[in-house]
This record gives sequence, C-alpha cells and structure tokens, in this order.
Amino acid sequence: MAEVSLAALAHNCRQACALVGSRVRVIAVVKADGYGHGAVAAARAFVRGGAAMLGVSSLAEGVELRRAGVDTAIVVLGGLFAGEAEDAIAHDLAAAVWTRDGAEAFAAAARAAGRRAQAHVKIDTGMTRLGLDAGDVAGFGRALARLDGLAVAGVFSHLASADDVTQAAVARQIERFDAAVRALHEAGVRPGLVHLANSAAVLAAPHAHYDAVRPGIMLYGYAPAPHLAARADLRPAMRLVTRIVQVRRVPAGRAVGYGGTWVAARPSVIAALPVGYADGYHRLASNRAEVLVRGRRVPVAGRVCMDHVMLDVTDVPDVQANDRAILFGAEAGVAVTGDELAAWCETIPYEVLTAVGKRVPRVYVEE
Repeated sequence: MAEVSLAALAHNCRQACALVGSRVRVIAVVKADGYGHGAVAAARAFVRGGAAMLGVSSLAEGVELRRAGVDTAIVVLGGLFAGEAEDAIAHDLAAAVWTRDGAEAFAAAARAAGRRAQAHVKIDTGMTRLGLDAGDVAGFGRALARLDGLAVAGVFSHLASADDVTQAAVARQIERFDAAVRALHEAGVRPGLVHLANSAAVLAAPHAHYDAVRPGIMLYGYAPAPHLAARADLRPAMRLVTRIVQVRRVPAGRAVGYGGTWVAARPSVIAALPVGYADGYHRLASNRAEVLVRGRRVPVAGRVCMDHVMLDVTDVPDVQANDRAILFGAEAGVAVTGDELAAWCETIPYEVLTAVGKRVPRVYVEE
C-alpha cells in the first residue's frame, strides 16, 4: 500500500506559501492524480495548507475534483480539446488557451450558459511544448479583447528547466514572458494573474514569483534538485509499504528470478514481496535497489517481476512471512528515499511517485 501523510502535504504547501509571501497566490498542482498521492486528498490537504487555487492537466482531472466536492478555483493547465468547453463551463473550470479557435469555443460555451469563461493565456517562451508563439501575442490579445463571454483570468508560461533556475536560458524565458505580458497589456488585455514559477523557481527565483506560483514536486516533499533541498523543510508524503509473502533458504549457486541474473554467492535467505513493475516499482530497480526490512537495508535480488520482487535478507535475523517491507520511505529513523530509488532506476522522483499503480491502495494518515 501507499501510505500518504496528509499532514506532510499540508506542511509542504505552507512552506511554499511562506516562501512567496501573502501577496502571491499558490496554485497547487495536483495533476497526474496528485503526483500519485490521490488528487482529491492532496487537493484538500493543499487548500488546508494555504493554496488559493489548484492546477490540473486535463478536463477529466478537474471534473474529478469537482465531483468530489472540491470547490476551490481550478485551472486546466493543459487546455481543452474540441468539444470540452461545455463541460469546463458546467464544472466552473478555468482553462489554458493559446489558439483563437479554442478561445472562441470556450467563450461560446460560456455565453450559451449565461456565464463568462475564465481563460489563462499560455505563452511558449522556450519550452517548445504548448502555448502561443511570442510573435503572435499582440494579435491574439486584440482578438481576446473583442471576445464576448471570456475573461482573461491569467497569463502563464512554463520553465524548460525544472531544476536549475540560474541557467541563462531561464533568464531568456523570463525576458520573453515579460515582453509577452507587456504585449497583452498594449492590446488592451490585463490578465488577472501572471504566473510562471515551478517548484525550483519558488525555492530559488523570487523575481519570477509574479502574482502566483505553480509548485508541484515540492508539495509532495521532494526538491526538484539536490542543491535546492535546503531551501525549505520539505517532508516526503508517501511511503510504499508491503509485506513479505514467502521466505526461503537457498544454497550457494542458486539463481533467483527471470534470467537468473542474481546467483547466491553463499547460503542465502530470499524474501518475496507482492509488488512489481505493474505496481510502479520499476524494472530498472533489478539488482540495484535496496528495501527496508526490520529497519535494515537489504538488496533487491534478481529482476523485478510484474507482480513480485525478491530480496536478499540473509543478514537480517529472523525474517518471516508477513514482515513489513518499505520500498521507499522511512521507518524508525531509517529511510530509502524516493530520490535514491529514482537514481537506481535512472529517472527522477516525479516518475517514482506518479508510477505507483492504481492497484496499490492509498491509505491516508495525519502523521
């Protein structure tokens, strides 16, 4: 199971709020099912921690929150597909726009409902992913100023560096963003909120905080890079816990797992866990990662299977079936961190967290 600390989530959000000050709104990003923690529970914890708004990637993610009774302002950062504008209006969701067709469809749906669409203009300043080209901002702004039924609730962009905001490329993005905001103003559009900062910029670039910030990974307890870890007291909110299903003794020379990639160099004790890559425990953890058993770190033995992981617990006394195992997280002052697991799997903690599969139950605690 994935144990999620609601208190840690709220604490991390309070850290973000403290860093940016009371004049800057925190848009807590709860996309990808709250980075694997559960979007509804995470959203409620972040609102409790001071978040003024919530950010999701898709219409479906926003609708999920509304249906769960979350009434905080929500912005769909990934924009809307054709045909989704009506549902966005019906569920009181703001959304990113960057094309005239998209803006007009959003406005038309709002007019039909007797409401005003809340749009956040997305500018591409260097990520080259989504958004309006910088050269098109002035013309787009003039079109928005004439569009009935649509309010420009915000303007935003996304930093291409998620970990190091000191790079020259980040400075260039900020310059382009400032120019785009000025172009909107000159076109007669004054967005309600100007927002750019990701977790790294929240932690290390106060000049990029503007009216609002969009922290993601830091809210779940991880700094976007090791050199930023000391900037805030972040508490990992999730630990992945399971129980040993079988313990067996094997002689020296016995191969373990698919392909026999781990061979016992001595008489050994092997413990099997009911977790595998189908649950988000990456196959690259094979023969690399460590897991906590009885407060001690033990190595993964052999390849991670779809449904199981084997451990070499030879050096841990009296290991038995049903003993707890911590795949990442802390227990009794000892930890295997998500950062460590990410390094073993040649990835980033974002993927470690969001990969935890749907068949892993989430259990929410207040600790």
